[in-house]
Amino acid sequence: MNCKPFLNSILIIFLSTAVLSAAPDLDKGKTLFKDNCASCHNKNMKDDMTGPALGGAKERWASYPKEDLTKWMRNSQSLIKSGHPRATELFAKWKTTMTPFPNLTDQDIDDVFAYIEGVNNGTYGPKAAVAGPGAANTGTSSSSGFSWWLYGIFALLGIIALFLWNIISDLNYSKSKSEGDSSAHKKTVFDLLTSKTVIGFVLFGIILFGGYTTVNNAISVGSRKNYAPDQPIKFSHATHAGLNKVDCNYCHDGARRSKQSIIPGSSTCMNCHAAIKVGSKYGTAEITKIYASIGFDPEKGTYIENYNKLSNEDIQQIYSKWIASNILKEKKTITLTEGDQNEVDRQIRELTASLTSEEKPSIAGPIEWVRIHNLPDHVYFNHSQHVTVGKVACQQCHGKIENMEVVKQYSPLSMGWCINCHRETDVKFADNKYYDA
Repeated sequence: MNCKPFLNSILIIFLSTAVLSAAPDLDKGKTLFKDNCASCHNKNMKDDMTGPALGGAKERWASYPKEDLTKWMRNSQSLIKSGHPRATELFAKWKTTMTPFPNLTDQDIDDVFAYIEGVNNGTYGPKAAVAGPGAANTGTSSSSGFSWWLYGIFALLGIIALFLWNIISDLNYSKSKSEGDSSAHKKTVFDLLTSKTVIGFVLFGIILFGGYTTVNNAISVGSRKNYAPDQPIKFSHATHAGLNKVDCNYCHDGARRSKQSIIPGSSTCMNCHAAIKVGSKYGTAEITKIYASIGFDPEKGTYIENYNKLSNEDIQQIYSKWIASNILKEKKTITLTEGDQNEVDRQIRELTASLTSEEKPSIAGPIEWVRIHNLPDHVYFNHSQHVTVGKVACQQCHGKIENMEVVKQYSPLSMGWCINCHRETDVKFADNKYYDA
């Protein structure tokens, strides 16, 4: 009997299992959770936020097929429209459309839920201290132990496969000898590794992995998700939109009436900062940059005449005096110390560096904000059609902007991401004046 087909089957099953199976990676799950889920779900997994607490979510879906939870993650509205009882129950309770994540793989979803359960039951991250003398906190993650345990199984399967191959090789050799085949020889491990079956499987795996990597990277070309550049002014959306409840449309007024959301000019900032002259976090350091860009004298409460004609040195003197007077007022003294003067000089250096560039050598003039969201030239997107007509919340595309100290690009803004949103969102075409034109 020729045992080669049997051996090949064992090798293919073993290698397929080793390549396609992977233990949940809790560290990767943590990253995926922060990038995709943390804006709506509480990171402690126990308390509700915009969305429900995720701890125990898998158990709550346990009475349904596993793929239902995967479908919910990728496209919740599709599952709701199908009448799925759990999906409709969640939507009825929370009244919030969950952002779709069509690009998450099954492995990604497993990683996310492994991280969620690890945090929820306390097995991921620093462990709670054990009561009693001599108790030590190892602070280890549950993911590494589980991974090594799985790798140990793969190694054991490999040893078993080699052992079986050796037995089958001996049997085939003995059979050939008994049949009088003088050219028969016992095959070595090298013969196994250089056989057509193993080489073919390795090449297939390389092509499969290479194809997946190429397509995945091609999809992400030009995507700047999580891009969070430094801005010339440390403007905190958490302070303005979060703490002080400033409406997004107050500063980005174009979002409700035009294609562009617009970046507010310094004059918009002055509506508040003509009165609020010292910041809660940075003092005079950042607000003074606004004054210097537009030519507002905070001590006199007036705009400086012929401001654009002043040299940078003249402007620096004006605002050095303003910064120094605030330090004196805060310390209730009349003389600057050497350290105080160093602080004034530091703020003026930062002000000059923030408001000037090779293209704009003068301090006076518009603030050169760094653009974060940038669609390709061939894409047409109208903010007012989404914000005013479609009633789309800013957070649906931009994330929980009211929690961001530094703004980042929250969504991928890819074609697939936009199409998926339109696929699951009901748009009123009938009696819609927008389509009359």
